Amino acid sequence: MELEAAKQIGAGLATIGLAGVGVGIGSIFAAYISAGIRNPAAAPKMFGNVMLGFALTEAIALFALLIAFLILFA
Repeated sequence: MELEAAKQIGAGLATIGLAGVGVGIGSIFAAYISAGIRNPAAAPKMFGNVMLGFALTEAIALFALLIAFLILFA
């Protein structure tokens, strides 16, 4: 196998983590919306925790992309 083909396969495998991030972000906001519908008074208090969860989940996506780019271009 050529080196370039191995790099592309490795970068593709490194981006599999992005699927999990999409599911994680969807479940974070689905839980927030359902909790906000059940208790609208508590929704503004929960929003900070939701944004923290979103940011930490999105950081995993950035790390996965960083690894993919490192595999491709290093």
